[in-house]
Amino acid sequence: MSVLVYTESEEGTLKKGALEVASYAKAVADQLGTTVTAVSINTKDTTSLGNYGVNKVLNITNTQLDKFSAHGYAAAIKQAAEQESAKVIVVSSSADSKYLSPLLAVHLNAGYASNVVEAPTNTNPFTVKRSAFTNKAFENTQINTDVKIIGVSNNSFGLVENTGSASIEDFSPSILNLGVTVESVDKATDKVTIADADTVVSAGRGLKGPENWGMIEELADVLGAATACSKPVSDLGWRPHGEHVGQTGKPVASNLYIAIGISGAIQHLAGINASKVKVVINTDPEAPFFKAADYGVVGDAFQVVPQLIEKLKAFKAQQ
Repeated sequence: MSVLVYTESEEGTLKKGALEVASYAKAVADQLGTTVTAVSINTKDTTSLGNYGVNKVLNITNTQLDKFSAHGYAAAIKQAAEQESAKVIVVSSSADSKYLSPLLAVHLNAGYASNVVEAPTNTNPFTVKRSAFTNKAFENTQINTDVKIIGVSNNSFGLVENTGSASIEDFSPSILNLGVTVESVDKATDKVTIADADTVVSAGRGLKGPENWGMIEELADVLGAATACSKPVSDLGWRPHGEHVGQTGKPVASNLYIAIGISGAIQHLAGINASKVKVVINTDPEAPFFKAADYGVVGDAFQVVPQLIEKLKAFKAQQ
């Protein structure tokens, strides 16, 4: 009766979030006095999972699942859960996991709690702490179903290393209906993704035009960060829609979020509120973002950002 964890990968490589949910699953397993079994789909190397508390990996190699399919992945995880008699299933809060989790809950007649930020505060009744109201509050939620699905909020639990190794077993689930067939996927391959980034550098209309984005990308390169933008910027076509963050775009739960030339509309703030440290650079001291930020710089981005890049490069050169 292991705790089952779905560990996501991209192009065969485990995502950082996979290690976080493995760490979380280990904490739950310790509370329940059991072990952790991971389900990994078309992943080239899963040995690192043993360092984060996983005891066994069910390795699925299936060409039908080369591209993400919520129906197909949910069916595969369901069969793994049934084989392992799992009563607790842990997933991430990625867009893919949020898509497949409700389907999995229906398959298993399970309760699903999303945006969970801590290990269970109680296992009888099973109680988890989760963020609510676009990360403005927390609530303690009881899951009373026999099977429970926990969606861990990104960057909330962190990575917890454990000494140990995981056995790896081939697992071949029956996949009958993918629901939707993916024909192609276009993505940037040379950049840190917003979902996996510890640091996000975001900019808005204060940059005045797409020709000025070079300094944003340079700052992101120095910090090893992902680049993002506000909704007006993507609507104007200055940046791709995939970089739009906020309530109507991609949610961000990074350790550091730097907003440059973004005034801070309520929809934007709601989408990035889960970030741990928020920094704003803006010429307007009355910009709403300053009320939400941990640190603020009142100044012209075209003067502040180049100096920040210079200082960061000098600091890194001393390391």
